[in-house]
Amino acid sequence: MIIRGGENVYAFEIEQVIYHHPCVKDVQVVGVPVERLGEEIYAFIEFKEGYTCTEENIKDYFKTRMARFKVPRYVKFVEEFPLTATGKVQKFKLKEEAMRDLNLID
Repeated sequence: MIIRGGENVYAFEIEQVIYHHPCVKDVQVVGVPVERLGEEIYAFIEFKEGYTCTEENIKDYFKTRMARFKVPRYVKFVEEFPLTATGKVQKFKLKEEAMRDLNLID
């Protein structure tokens, strides 16, 4: 669960909405700490083969389907996700990567 500005936001709920976008193969959502709101929403998106779209396209897609406070502030397009030996996504590594991207850690 991501707590953004006092609102509870479930990563699973956001992931389920973006899965329906025609360009998206897979998505993982994490929360990153920020001073003002507590956490911000950071979405990692993997495209289907042969598809591309922009960050604005993804955000516009969200805006028509979810409350404004649930729209990811940050979107990053990736080729693949870090996986465990059993094939599960390592969300803690995604969160570390997001924090590095935002210069929150070294």
